[in-house]
Amino acid sequence: MRTRLLFLLLLSIFTSFGVARPVVRNIQSAHEFDRLLQKHGTETGLPVVVDFYSDSCGPCRMMAPIFKKVAADYVDRAVFVKVDTNAQYELSGRYQIRSLPTFQWFIAGKQVQTEVGGIGEQGLRHHTDGILRRAEIENVVITLEALEEFYQKADPTKTDVSSVLKKCADMTKAKGLCAGSAANQLARKLRKKYGSMPKMIPRFSGEPPKPETTEEQHTKSSSSSSSSSSSSSSSSSSSPKTANLHLATLEELQAELEKRQDQLRDEMVEAEDANEDEADPDFTPWTPKSYPERVVIIGGGPAGLAAALYSARAGLDPLVIAPILGGGQLQGKGVVVENYPGLIGESTTGPEIVSKMRKQAAHFGAFFEDDIVVAVDASQRPFKVQTNATGTIETHTIIVATGAESNWLGIPGEWELRGGGVSSCATCDGFLYSNRHVVVVGGGDAAMEDALVLARTSKAVTVVHRRDRFRASKVLADRVLSHPAITVRWNTVLQEIVGKELPTEDKSESDVDLDQIPKVVTGVVLQNTESGKTEELACDAVFVAIGHTPITGFLKDVVEFDPAYPGYLATVGTSTQTSVKGIFAAGDVADPTYRQAITSAGSGAAAALDAERYLSENGLGNEAAELEAALLAELMSNDDVTKSSSSYNVYEDAGGRVHGVKERVTGGEL
Repeated sequence: MRTRLLFLLLLSIFTSFGVARPVVRNIQSAHEFDRLLQKHGTETGLPVVVDFYSDSCGPCRMMAPIFKKVAADYVDRAVFVKVDTNAQYELSGRYQIRSLPTFQWFIAGKQVQTEVGGIGEQGLRHHTDGILRRAEIENVVITLEALEEFYQKADPTKTDVSSVLKKCADMTKAKGLCAGSAANQLARKLRKKYGSMPKMIPRFSGEPPKPETTEEQHTKSSSSSSSSSSSSSSSSSSSPKTANLHLATLEELQAELEKRQDQLRDEMVEAEDANEDEADPDFTPWTPKSYPERVVIIGGGPAGLAAALYSARAGLDPLVIAPILGGGQLQGKGVVVENYPGLIGESTTGPEIVSKMRKQAAHFGAFFEDDIVVAVDASQRPFKVQTNATGTIETHTIIVATGAESNWLGIPGEWELRGGGVSSCATCDGFLYSNRHVVVVGGGDAAMEDALVLARTSKAVTVVHRRDRFRASKVLADRVLSHPAITVRWNTVLQEIVGKELPTEDKSESDVDLDQIPKVVTGVVLQNTESGKTEELACDAVFVAIGHTPITGFLKDVVEFDPAYPGYLATVGTSTQTSVKGIFAAGDVADPTYRQAITSAGSGAAAALDAERYLSENGLGNEAAELEAALLAELMSNDDVTKSSSSYNVYEDAGGRVHGVKERVTGGEL
C-alpha cells in the first residue's frame, strides 16, 4: 500500500495535465464536490448549479445541451456542475435524489432550491437568475467595527456588542463572520428596533484567486525544502517533500497525495477551454422568415421525425416545433427496442433511436425549434401557429404529431409525492431505488416493460393490476410472470400513496429558506376489487403505467375529434388529413388502436406525402424561390430595355444616307 501511494505521489508531481476546462464541470467524487462547495462558499461567493443525471435517462440526455448552453452564458457568475448518479451513490443519497433529472442550487455551501424533471432552458434560466439575485443579497458581511459604530449612535449604553456579533456568526457556516442571510436577518431586526441598521459591506468582490500552477507549486515546494534543510528532516509534523518521501508515514503520503490531486484537478478546471465540442453541422438553427413556412410539424417523436425526414427530402424545409425533451414515449424506453425492423443490438434503446432519427432529418434539411405550440388559428390562410416562446409562425400546412402523455391515477398523495418516489418513467428513475421495493401500476405493455427494467436493480417489484389478466403482449407478460423478483397483485387498485417529510438540512437558516420541505414515498394503500378489503404495503417508489392520453387540447374548436375515442383526431378516409384541409394528423393523436413506434413513423411519412400533394395541388410553392425568380425576371427585363435604347445603330450614324443602298463586299476589299 505504501509503495503504491509513493508511486502515485511521484506521478502526480511529474505529470502535467493539458486538459482544457469545460463550462460544465463533471464531478468525479464526493470529496471533489465538497471542496467545490466549500471553495465557492468561502472564497468566491458564486452560486453552484448541479445537474444530477444518468446516461440511461432520456430527458437527462436531452437536457444536457441546454445545461451546457446556459452554463456558457453564466460564466464567472455561477458554477455549473454535473453529477452522474450511477457513479456517485453517496451524493445521490445525501441530497435525496428520487427522480431524474434533478437540478439543485447552492449558495454558501447550502442547498437552497430543487427542481425535478425537464424544466427546459427557460426554467433553468429563470431559477438561476433568481438564485443569482439571492446570492447578491447574501453577499454581505457586518464587521465588529461597523456594529460598534452603529451602537454608538443607536444605543450608546450597549456594551456587549461582540456577543451580538458572535450570535450572528454562529448562525452561519462562515467561521467568525456575521455574513449572508444571518447578517441580513440581524440588520432587519436592528432596523425594526432602532429605525436604522449597521453598514454592510460586500463579502466577496473582484476576481476570485486562481490556484497555483503545477510549476509554481514545484518551485514553491523546492524553495520551502531548501529553506528548511537545516531543520530535522524526520519531523513528523511537516508535509513530505520530494526528496524525503521515503521517510513519510502512510497517513502523510495519503494526505499529500489527496492535496496534490486536488491541486491538479483545480488546474484542469481553471484552465482555458480550447476544446469545446463544436455544434453538430447537421443542425442548422431556424430563423424566422418574411414568408410562410411550407410545412410545420408539431411534435418530435417517431411520427414527427419521420414526417420531417420525408418533407426535408422533398425539399420543403420543414420546421419541427417540439420541446428539446421531446421524442415521445420512445424517448423513455430504456429497454432494448426489439420490434422496430432493421434495428438490432444494445444501441437500439429508445433515446438512441430518437437521436438518430433527429440527426437524419436534420441532415436532409429539417429545422428544429425548442418550443411548444399553445394554439392554432385555422380561420385564415396561411395558418397561424402560436408558440409559447417563439411567437406566431405562419405556415401553409401543419402536421400534428404531438403524441400522448402519461395518465395518472388521481389519488391522494400522487401529486404531492411526484419527484419523491412517484414517477411515470422507470427508465429515468428506476436505478435510484436499487435494492429497494417498488410498485408498478398497470397491465399493458408499458407496465410490463417498466417492471422488467426495475427488476434489474430493485430488490422487489410488485405489479398492481385491477383485472385478473394482463392486457400486454404474451411475450412481455410471460417474462414478468416468470421473473423471480416480480410479484403480481391481481384484482387490486391503489387507494392512496403514503409518504413522509424529510428533515431540512440546516435549521439555523430555515427562516430564509422558504422552499417546501421535500416528501418521499413510504408505502401505498391497496384495495381488492372483489372483497373490498384494504391493506398498506410498504415501498419506496410507485411507477404509474396506466396508458396515455393524446396531446390535442390546443386544437379544440379547430379540427374535429373522433367521437368514438375522446382526445383523438378524426381523419378523412384513408388519408392523414383532418377536417381542415392543410392540417394533417400522424402518430398516436389519430391512432387509438395500434399505438406503436413503427406505425407512428409510417403515418408520419404518409402525412408528409399528403402535405406535399396538398401544396402542389394548391399551387403553394416556395415563396422565397418565386420572389427571387420574379426579381431576376424584372432585372432581365429592365436590362433588355436599356440595351435596346442604348444600342449602336450604324444606319442612324450614317445620317440616313445609306437607305436603299446595296452593300457589296468583294474579296479584294477584305
